[in-house]
Amino acid sequence: MSMTQSLKRSLQQTPDAIVAREGERHLSFSQFGDRVARLAGALRKLGVKRGDRVAMLSLNSTRYLEYFLAVPWAGGALNPCNIRWSVKEVTYSLDDSQSTVLIVDDAHAAVGAEIAALAKTVRTVIHAGDGPAPAGMLSYEALITGTDPVEDAGLAPSDMAGIFYTGGTTGFPKGVVLSHLNLWASSMCYLLEGMFPEGVVYLHAAPMFHLADLGMTVAVFLRGGTHAIVPGFTPQGVTDALVAHGVTDMLLVPTMIQMLADHPGIAPVRDRLRVKRLVYGASPISEAVLERAMVAMPGVQFMQVYGMTELSPLATCNGFYNHSPEGRAAGKLRAAGRATFGVEVRIVDPEGREVPRGTVGEVIVRGPNVMQGYWNLPEQTVAALRDGWMHTGDGAWMDADGYVFIADRLKDMIISGGENVYSTEVENVLAQHPAVAACAVIGVPSERWGEAVHAVVVLKPGQAATADELRAHCKAFIAGYKCPAQVEFREGLPLSGAGKILKTELRKPYWERKGENN
Repeated sequence: MSMTQSLKRSLQQTPDAIVAREGERHLSFSQFGDRVARLAGALRKLGVKRGDRVAMLSLNSTRYLEYFLAVPWAGGALNPCNIRWSVKEVTYSLDDSQSTVLIVDDAHAAVGAEIAALAKTVRTVIHAGDGPAPAGMLSYEALITGTDPVEDAGLAPSDMAGIFYTGGTTGFPKGVVLSHLNLWASSMCYLLEGMFPEGVVYLHAAPMFHLADLGMTVAVFLRGGTHAIVPGFTPQGVTDALVAHGVTDMLLVPTMIQMLADHPGIAPVRDRLRVKRLVYGASPISEAVLERAMVAMPGVQFMQVYGMTELSPLATCNGFYNHSPEGRAAGKLRAAGRATFGVEVRIVDPEGREVPRGTVGEVIVRGPNVMQGYWNLPEQTVAALRDGWMHTGDGAWMDADGYVFIADRLKDMIISGGENVYSTEVENVLAQHPAVAACAVIGVPSERWGEAVHAVVVLKPGQAATADELRAHCKAFIAGYKCPAQVEFREGLPLSGAGKILKTELRKPYWERKGENN
């Protein structure tokens, strides 16, 4: 089943229902569907053929929703760009995916022009803004008003829905190829887990380029619900939107939940909130934050989800009950959850054998949600997908009830503010600085972000560099959130007998201190 099926169903059954709300702008399904079909027609006229990639670099908006469905309606495939990436990173993703069209909003028009000038395959840049299109760009609105609607391309479930880039352990982002069936299967699980009943109004506060939010997007379209949209997360912006749009459901990372719960503007409107369900991911939530959130938003049910882009993105859910006082007393709050519907999860040793319950091993996942592979990376695809199982690289243990508890990230991935940061990627950039002899990047505890990027650096004899200089160097190559928040200088790094850097030794004092503080 393709992503466009849910829109056609809603056009047939509830054409006058509101599908999108952004500020004062409201769109019915009939209005939205007409715009999607016209944008698809414009893309075809611009030469987009079956399977061609169309990229978007934008803040959250109703136009982002139109992009999600107009591209497959035209027969193309999505490439949503990370707005926090550097020019070089976005350009790499465009060239690697061979994206031919780039859509940019007002906030990214200037950088979009710079990227388009560097990208080798981009032929057309479309300005999805409210003002006149900058020189060299086509007007999104003019394309819609000046193009007749076209019929849906009718893509198959096995067709590529898009290439979704995630941080690369080799120093470059990896393009995850997902089919329409992948996204459909994962999104259906949200409905089966109790999310998004009839009348749902879902708030897009998390970035829409991220697959966590896209999974929710597809699920809300399947339900025929309403999408409320803010450009990006701010506590006041979200508070205003919750009231103005009657939001019932949303997805936030724990750091966002903490900021919202601590926001002084939430208490005065508490009695006017309609929020019923809140899903969070990326990291477990602390009991203290959960308590504050429950006070700030009484009656809200919480659910944790675990997954990754390669899983479209859902693997496990820790449901509403385990966030209640009774469930928390049972000790399940720290779990990442149990395998969701249609998905198998195992914990295995390095040889792929399932380990006994309570033993730490690697999380592997099998199901219709598992990616097709990494774009143009056959060796990494073979390494990750073995006999139909996705090897996540995450270390965890499973209890007697099938709950998965994440123990460590085997790939040394750092999760800072809900964003994945791969240590090797940062290390590759740091190592390019002429004063750096050796370095290691780890995640250390951060009250605000969950984890902070921490670099341990050994300088070359006779060379000098400051923490600010190294951070500035990194920012020239990678996104700001990936750059070290802290830089520690040492004479040497701890090594194993095989000569490998012992990151466990580097991390130990920071996490032990966190344990003592708790």
